[in-house]
Amino acid sequence: MYRTITRFLPIFIFLLSACGGNAATTPEAVPTWTPDPCASSNLNASVKPINDLQREFDDASGLASNLPVDQLDDAITNLQRIRREAENITPPPCLVALKSYQLAHMNAVIDTLIAFVGGADTNTLNQGMTLARQEHDRYTLEMARVLGVTLVTATAAP
Repeated sequence: MYRTITRFLPIFIFLLSACGGNAATTPEAVPTWTPDPCASSNLNASVKPINDLQREFDDASGLASNLPVDQLDDAITNLQRIRREAENITPPPCLVALKSYQLAHMNAVIDTLIAFVGGADTNTLNQGMTLARQEHDRYTLEMARVLGVTLVTATAAP
């Protein structure tokens, strides 16, 4: 029996070494684990880059809405920069709708400000502001849905 083992041992070692690989020369052979960005434990981290840009955009658009028309060029350029950063984010599947609503809101705000600078009529501006508000609401509702938060409607004070 010892002779049988010693006779097949070199073949076994050869086969075993052929199946393995040096991790330094074949990194693809080393399995890695990637956490699911849509898992509830990871959602806050997954949402953060998207929401950080939304917050920055909201702050910048609030500032822009209080500027005189002759100072809006730089504000619009800044809003466009934030939108481009948002466009460059590749969200996980569970956040595709959130990003879509975000970009729709950003586009509506920017388009409305550009229309304002261009001297658009009041009806066009009101439509743009209404669309921007609706898209922001859709973003907020989707954010709440994704994070499992229940929104409570505020009631007006008497």
